[in-house]
Amino acid sequence: MKKKKSGVIIAILVIILIGVISAFGYYGYRLISNDVNGKNQEDTEYTLIITKNDFEYEIGKKLYDNKVVVFDTVWTSWMSKHYPDFTYINGEYYLNSSMSYEEIAKKLQNPDISHKTVKVAIPEGYNAMQIAETLEKNEICKAKDFLEVCKSKEGFDYEWLEDIPDNKLIAYQLEGFLFPATYDFAMNSDAKGIADSMLGAFDKRISDKWLDFCKKNDITLFELINLSSVVQEEAFGPESAGNIASVFINRLEKGAKLQSDVTYFYARDLRDKQGFSQEVYDSYYTYRCKGLPSGPITNPGEEIINAVVNHPETDYLYFFSDLNKEFHFAKDYSEFVKLQEKYPWK
Repeated sequence: MKKKKSGVIIAILVIILIGVISAFGYYGYRLISNDVNGKNQEDTEYTLIITKNDFEYEIGKKLYDNKVVVFDTVWTSWMSKHYPDFTYINGEYYLNSSMSYEEIAKKLQNPDISHKTVKVAIPEGYNAMQIAETLEKNEICKAKDFLEVCKSKEGFDYEWLEDIPDNKLIAYQLEGFLFPATYDFAMNSDAKGIADSMLGAFDKRISDKWLDFCKKNDITLFELINLSSVVQEEAFGPESAGNIASVFINRLEKGAKLQSDVTYFYARDLRDKQGFSQEVYDSYYTYRCKGLPSGPITNPGEEIINAVVNHPETDYLYFFSDLNKEFHFAKDYSEFVKLQEKYPWK
């Protein structure tokens, strides 16, 4: 009788255990099913940001941490099964916990705000205004946001920025240091981050020769880049840049005005297109101001900066380019006039 009673108890326990397991199994199944189908979830909204550095499991963890999915491992497994070749696109996605896995997967193919990587070429000699237009055209950031960032050096961690004077007449403090190159930028980026990338590219190019030149001539890196920016706009390439730099340096040493025509166009755009004051205009236009303009007028390339640093020693004080784009240099004004009579220039 005891054996029979014992067997009945075991059978009952087994039945109970099976029931408990079945109940838990059913409960787990319902949790997973509800998660997959977006049912009976807390009302949660979340903006998922996918960057180029995110891996599949990291995206699943973001969804889990922000309560869009209940099980990140289930989500990852489901995606591997249903979308084995899925490609995640950089961008921002507006999600909520009531979305099914299928709805989330489809959403992740169409970002609300795209951060797709775009290759953007910034040519040598582009100024901040031209760069801003290029960035907006490629949907990287708004032109006005970029220009606003360029007005101040604050918030950027580069020691050489200390060379930039705190002068109210400098329209864009970052002008000259936005290194011209080809960049891979994400669409709809923060303008300050874009500017920082360009400043970082400049920082990597600073050479000992540049710094030695500054030390030898008792000038700052800011002044070197300022001078190079004017040479960049005047020269047709590094071949002529050295002699043009020598003209400007000779004029600066004599206390004469640079009288560079290219500074007029930059000053005009600052006043007429960007709303800067007449005082700022005058401080950039080198027929009116003494010495260098108050700030760089463009972002010079590495070759031009090197040409300025390695410029030949000359007695030239004047130069012009003729109709064939050939440059002619003179030591005094009378020689300058004779050269203009000999070589048609306008």
